This record gives sequence, structure tokens and C-alpha cells, in this order.
Amino acid sequence: MNIKITGSGSYIPTQIVSNIDFAKHVFLNDDGTPFPHPNDVVAEKFLEITGIKERRYVTDELNTSDIATIAAKKAIEKANIDPETLDYIIFAHNFGNVKKGAIQTDILPSLATRVKFNLKIKNPKCVAYDMLFGCPGWIEGVIQAQAFIRAGMAKKCLVIGAETLSRVVDIHDRDSMIYSDGAGATIIEATNDEGGILAHETATFAYDEAFYLFFGNSFNETHDPNVRYIKMHGRKIYEFALLNVPKAMKECLDKSGIDIEDVKKILIHQANEKMDEAIIQRFYKLYKKPVPEEIMPMSIHRLGNSSVATVPTLFDLLTKGEIENHQLNKGDVILFASVGAGMNINAIVYRM
Repeated sequence: MNIKITGSGSYIPTQIVSNIDFAKHVFLNDDGTPFPHPNDVVAEKFLEITGIKERRYVTDELNTSDIATIAAKKAIEKANIDPETLDYIIFAHNFGNVKKGAIQTDILPSLATRVKFNLKIKNPKCVAYDMLFGCPGWIEGVIQAQAFIRAGMAKKCLVIGAETLSRVVDIHDRDSMIYSDGAGATIIEATNDEGGILAHETATFAYDEAFYLFFGNSFNETHDPNVRYIKMHGRKIYEFALLNVPKAMKECLDKSGIDIEDVKKILIHQANEKMDEAIIQRFYKLYKKPVPEEIMPMSIHRLGNSSVATVPTLFDLLTKGEIENHQLNKGDVILFASVGAGMNINAIVYRM
């Protein structure tokens, strides 16, 4: 028995927000003082570091569970399965449904339950639950799905990663330019086909690193102090990721028995172009190998960082041939990897 992704789907929001659209924002330092550089300089430096030219935001009437449902329907259709046969719906997100203009999240009922409701699944033995695991949530959901299948507890699972970060950002914080919205979904099944999940690795670093990403006050001190926004210690995250993510990727690949030269693509969480490139460089350095050309497909340039949605969305776009200069073929070995709030790291070695 092998465990494979038999169908994928994604939702790319329709609102395109370019770096130029931040020209009128009033960016502040964390102590509330005015940022010393004009916004065109901020945007230029931001592009240089992150690689992000534009990002996508959902329209006002859509919530995280809505875009997740759209992606899930596409994945179910691609896998050609009856949704009533799903054993689990695992929904990775971090902030629930935050309605446009709201200051409170809504996770009652869970977003997984809402997706099950939207899909009109009657089977009560289709268990739906949410996962809070930072940006690596979708990968962790896949790891859990394959564990259920190997244990004989499931045959088919729907794993979703979706987020609407545009509704939890502080517009006075330059880091708000990083974040975006999106949804990706996959069907994980037990099959007799060759390939599938070959190995996985997961770790949580919390002793010193737990609050590298956190909810904090606006940099604008006139804002309500009880309203919180996504915040991060960017430099600490960067250094943490460069030290620990390549090691986890190597441990996962070594566990799989696959030679590094047989890895065709690495799908890494689209957090920051420079950080992702540095992680890949260090990963190959551990094997004393040069980084192959076209090893790392990227979507961050036009889609931004949509947290749990970046990896499943990238996978879906890649399988559809929508990432320029990249393609996947049957038998190709790919490496999924992510890092995020927690601080959590995980990886999967997968054969198409």
C-alpha cells in the first residue's frame, strides 16, 4: 500500500495588490515613531529582500472557509471521488474566519466542519477538525492523514491549507506587505500505484523560539490596544530557519533512502525569496553538492505569503503546468518543506 496525493485544487483570490498600492500607507517603527524612509524606498527594498511584486486578497464577501471549500471541491473533482467516502477533513489555518472589518475570529463551529457542511457530506463518520500549526500546517495535515491511513483508520482524507492574512495585518507595519490570502487542498489516499509519501520529519522548537511569531498591538499607538495583529521577529526567524530547516530536510531525505541527486523539485513554504534561496543553498551544502538549476519553483512573486496555503497552492499550480519553466512528471521525487509559528518545521519526501 502506498499513500498518494490523488487530487489537488486551489483558490487564487481575485484582488491583486501591488507594492505600489502601499504608497499611501503610513508605516511606523515598533515604538510608534515615523519610519524614516519614503514608501517608494520601502517598496524597493521590500522587493529586493522578499521577491514579492504583488499579492492576492479575497473580496469582502469571502471568508477562509469559503475559499477552502472552493479548493476542496476542485481537489475532490480531480481525484474523482465521492465526498461521502472521505474519512477525515483536516483543515490547517491559524486565524479562523475573520470577516471583513471584524476584530474577532470565528471558529465556532470549526472551519473543517463548515467545509464539510458546504460540501453537503452526510456521513457522520467523516471526521472534521482544524489544525493550528503555523505555516507548516498543510504539510503536518498530510503527515497526519498518512498516519491515519497506515494505522487502518482511514482510506481517504481531505487536507486543506487556507488563510486570509489580509484581515489580521497591521497596516502601519511594513511586514504587512508580505502577507496574502489563498487556499490549497489535496486528497490523500491509499493506492496500489507506485510512489507516494516516502518519509516525513517534524519538529517544534519552543524553548527560546515560541514567540518569534505572535499577536501584538498596532505600531500606531492611537489604535485600540485590545485589537491584535500578526507580528514577527523577522531577523530571529530568518536565522532560525537557516540553521534548522536544512537539517530537517536532510534528516527527512536520508530517512527516505533517496539520493539528493534524484530530487527533482523542492516545494518550500513561500515565506521570503531570499530566505528560501538561502535555505536551499545550505541544504545542498550539507551534501557538498551545488544547487541544481530550476530545483525550486516559486509563486511568492505574484501571490505573496499566504501561510498554510503556499505549499498546497504551489503544488496544485505546478501539477497544472502553471509555474513557468517547471513541470512534474510521474516518478519524480519532490521534497516539501515548511517553517513557521510555533516554531514548527516539517518536511515530506514524495514520489509522484
